[in-house]
Amino acid sequence: MMKKYAFGVDIGGTTCKIGFFDTNGTLLDKWEIKTNTENNGESILSDVAKAVDNKLAQEAISKDDVQGIGIGVPGPVDSQGVVHRCVNLGWGVVNVAEELGNLTGLKIKVGNDANVAALGEMWQGGAKGSKDVIMVTLGTGVGGGIIVDGKVVAGFNGAGGEIGHITVNNDEIEACNCGQYGCLEQYTSATGIVRLAKRKLAKSTEETSIREIPNLTAKDVFDAAKAGDAIAIGLVDEVCEILGSTLSNIACVVNPEIIVIGGGVSKAGDILLDNIKKHFVETSFMACRETKFALAGLGNDAGMYGCVEMLLD
Repeated sequence: MMKKYAFGVDIGGTTCKIGFFDTNGTLLDKWEIKTNTENNGESILSDVAKAVDNKLAQEAISKDDVQGIGIGVPGPVDSQGVVHRCVNLGWGVVNVAEELGNLTGLKIKVGNDANVAALGEMWQGGAKGSKDVIMVTLGTGVGGGIIVDGKVVAGFNGAGGEIGHITVNNDEIEACNCGQYGCLEQYTSATGIVRLAKRKLAKSTEETSIREIPNLTAKDVFDAAKAGDAIAIGLVDEVCEILGSTLSNIACVVNPEIIVIGGGVSKAGDILLDNIKKHFVETSFMACRETKFALAGLGNDAGMYGCVEMLLD
């Protein structure tokens, strides 16, 4: 008999998003708990286990009816469910599958957060119906997930799909968080867009509405561009050119059917998507020019969905 329920847990640097699903992929309930990063995040997994146990008690559901827990973490994960360093959680080498399995007595599958978000979008979101997908998440950083024939390309030690760290500028003098210079993340993440804007404002004296905004955000830049501000339009074009041409390079390797753009920056909508697509087409290999583009459909829930897809697969 098929087990009827599953949990999808997306662990972030500040909160853990927990989804309670049936095995048809319907989200029955979702909630968040705080990610406790104290003492190198040693209580994170026991906090998750408690949350799962509480939910099952509340719903009066036996563990025999639970398929397991799929869990997404912000770092590389190997095929055994071992995480090799999650900077944002304070983790070094943690055997997530074994530890959480011991705490809950349930089957555990572990994946990288961006990879599970890509699986979620393929299963129930913007890429539903496709098996060859590139997912890009534009948030504080730039995450990526690459799916070929329905399977995540995780790579030898789990670092596959880390497209935020493709070098796009050999002349960069400020270091990325990863220690390298000129990474995609430094230009097309929410923080990267603000960095570019500040550089541009420092170099020019042109009239622009964004100059007056305290605590400038990426959203402010896109809003100004939508309102016709020339400097903002130029910035958006620059960001989309960098991202579009980088995606066209990746498309030469994996030839996706669809590219899904998610993360907080994707809320800018069509101005972002149309611009990325324009630059992608300009620089892409002819056989890849028909690649479809879509905005992510599951928002912040993509990771939870993908965790369950990974578990059920």
